[in-house]
Amino acid sequence: MLNLIPKQMKKFLIVLIAPALVLFSCAGNQQKNDEKPAGSKVIPQAEKDLLTKAAALFKVLPTEAVNAENPVTDAKVKLGKILYYDNRLSKDQTQSCNTCHNLSTYGVDNLPTSPGDNGIPGTRNSPTVLNAAFKTAQFWDGRNKDVEEQAGGPILNPAEMAIPNEQFLIDRLKKVEMYQNLFATAYPSETDPFTYKNIRHAIAAFERTLITPSRFDNYLAGNYDALSTREKTGLKAFMDVGCIACHSGSLLGGTMLQKFPLFGKYEDYIPGGNPDYGKFVETKVETDKFMFFVPLLRNVEKTAPYLSDGSIADLAATIRIMGKAELNKDLTDQQVNDMLAFFKTLTGEVADDWQTVPEELK
Repeated sequence: MLNLIPKQMKKFLIVLIAPALVLFSCAGNQQKNDEKPAGSKVIPQAEKDLLTKAAALFKVLPTEAVNAENPVTDAKVKLGKILYYDNRLSKDQTQSCNTCHNLSTYGVDNLPTSPGDNGIPGTRNSPTVLNAAFKTAQFWDGRNKDVEEQAGGPILNPAEMAIPNEQFLIDRLKKVEMYQNLFATAYPSETDPFTYKNIRHAIAAFERTLITPSRFDNYLAGNYDALSTREKTGLKAFMDVGCIACHSGSLLGGTMLQKFPLFGKYEDYIPGGNPDYGKFVETKVETDKFMFFVPLLRNVEKTAPYLSDGSIADLAATIRIMGKAELNKDLTDQQVNDMLAFFKTLTGEVADDWQTVPEELK
């Protein structure tokens, strides 16, 4: 058609048409830019800021708890789980690791303090074993560096499992044919795999698999909808109040020693009974008085009672105590209730297999 139009007229038409084509193209592009994927929504800046701050203070729970000195293998985990559930690890064969750190109740026994092999309660609350492999130290006084060290302590403690000495337990287990095979398979390169170190490491290998991610990890990974509005309000209160001074990182705690209380006296918060002097009990160093290893908050709604002596059964009461004792703040009902809502997002799933007593022990 353009071939039939005089040359001068062609130039005139091109000048008129070109801008129109550009405008049409821009309009089409703008329409595409304005279109949003189905189901998408605009995230308010305050929501973005909250997640940015949370992601900087906390971390998604790792999928593996690695110790280069104790590689986790299937054979070692199998042996470790059987040992964890075996009453032979206590002197009178009345209890196992699972007795105090019950995997059916989130790795605790929900008692203020746990009875030992002799039936007499101890002096400190049993912390959860779930996610404990990520902690930078173990026990309420932080005296052991990892779960490998920790696994051997209660077995030999006269007030706990009361095994007289390492060789006593080794000799007992050696008489069990099942363990002859299990130790040989777990430690194939060793001529005599029956050592106390291997017992500790096998139990620890099993404990290193006890990892419980939760909705909070989904949120930290960028899923704004993983938490409700109320739970996000609780997260904000938790950060704004100052709890993050001790409870940060992937465990929301479990990384430092801290004095309890920083404000007031121990008896102001724990009336009656004998004060727990914390790390001082172990070291006898004056500056260690009332120094405790900060507990992790993963699964905290399931691990009552609270504090080192298990004297506080209610989580809301514990939040109030910690707010006053550590931050010198009188928390409002709203702040406490919001934080309680947030804490529920830290509850993960305990695998059915962890809770199942090994067939070899039935």
